[in-house]
Amino acid sequence: MATTAIWDVTDRLDRVLNYATNPDKTENLDFSSPDFQGLRNLLEYTKEDGKTEQQFYVTGINCDPATAHEQMSRTKLQFQKADGILAFHAYQAFAPGEATPETAHAIGVKLARELWGDRFEVVVSTHLDKNHLHNHFVLNSVSFKDGKRYYDNKATYALMRSTSDRLCREHALSVIENPKRGKSKHYAEWKSEQEGKPTWRGLIREDVDKAIAAAMTFTQFIAALRKQGYEVKTGVKYMAVRPPGKERFVRLKTLGDNYSEEAIKQRILQNRNPKHLPSLPEPKRKRCAFKGSLKTAKKITGLQALYLHYLYKMGILPKHHASSKRTHFLLREDLRYLNELTAQTRLLCKNHISSKEQLFAYQSTVEQKMASLSGERKSLYNRIRRCEDAEQVAACKEQIAGLTRQIGQLRKEVTRCTGILSRSDEIKEKLHRVKQEEIQQRKEEKAYEQRSRRGGPSRWYEP
Repeated sequence: MATTAIWDVTDRLDRVLNYATNPDKTENLDFSSPDFQGLRNLLEYTKEDGKTEQQFYVTGINCDPATAHEQMSRTKLQFQKADGILAFHAYQAFAPGEATPETAHAIGVKLARELWGDRFEVVVSTHLDKNHLHNHFVLNSVSFKDGKRYYDNKATYALMRSTSDRLCREHALSVIENPKRGKSKHYAEWKSEQEGKPTWRGLIREDVDKAIAAAMTFTQFIAALRKQGYEVKTGVKYMAVRPPGKERFVRLKTLGDNYSEEAIKQRILQNRNPKHLPSLPEPKRKRCAFKGSLKTAKKITGLQALYLHYLYKMGILPKHHASSKRTHFLLREDLRYLNELTAQTRLLCKNHISSKEQLFAYQSTVEQKMASLSGERKSLYNRIRRCEDAEQVAACKEQIAGLTRQIGQLRKEVTRCTGILSRSDEIKEKLHRVKQEEIQQRKEEKAYEQRSRRGGPSRWYEP
């Protein structure tokens, strides 16, 4: 059984690449330009050694995986289509234990050749790092043959799914005979839900549910949402809300069948019947235990303090006791990255890194160690090619496996360093916005208390 999905990739394509006016000089173009950096990141992710067993299961169609980024970028520039959608990222996942790595990769390559092999450059990578084997496809959005774009729509996706099912049957794998139809989700949202991580749409559902539970009328429901910081758009065809800190409105009907305006009104009516009062579960808070005393501990500053404060504001790290105050929407949304945030915090604290300069120095040290271990592994591979003794070959392979594990761990450290550098400014911005909103809220509460003391709550009203 194989499930499939495809979505467009547009990160870092917010401007058209300025390329040389003389087409004879295109071989000198800098393909590390930020315009194509998202494509490079995607290709590196899908070919990552830790996921593909040293790239034994990486195949390029109409391109070399090692230089796919340059080839795809050149195709875009050749046909003057460096803007718009960068690439398409497709996914094919098999049921746990049903396919071998060889079979999964063979099916993926056949699928890519049939669907896109005559016109597009594609990299196929089979990832082995999960319980279920799965293929990733990076498809250039521009055809090398005629310069036309690939258009993802219902018809092309239906062809992808039917071709995948046919290839699974040919390899004696099961297929989903009656797939459920409905509005598809973005891959990131689907993946987060599968892993039990919060999504920003899921957080909106939780807040809407709480507002419904606290309301006896539709007006009270809207007031409850606004009290939570939402901007509510009513009197339009489809009711929409905008969470605090977000730029876009979300139509409530897109959250599910129970979230259309009519469905919400029916749910509020049920609140008047005590038998239908919903019981909301208490939110689960994760806690961490730390050894030592805060009084005797050395003062934490810089990046360490930033990350620890952020986890505290998210409700993960208690100061003296768990705060009963509601966590801001922007911070609740980042709970999906909790494992990543925790790993980055541990790296900073374990290595006593407080500044970006210290982080750069640490990252450089780790990269040098990776290069050294990679050199050792390369030497062992060369020794295996020359060696005819089976015992020596086995010993070399065992050493290679150990080096590969060490390199994998070091690669994770480098990734965390890069993540800290890119995320620290975002964390500062979010904490600043949350602080400003808290200050404004305290001012409003203080003004309300002063008005109440002067005129009494019963005689005060808003103009």
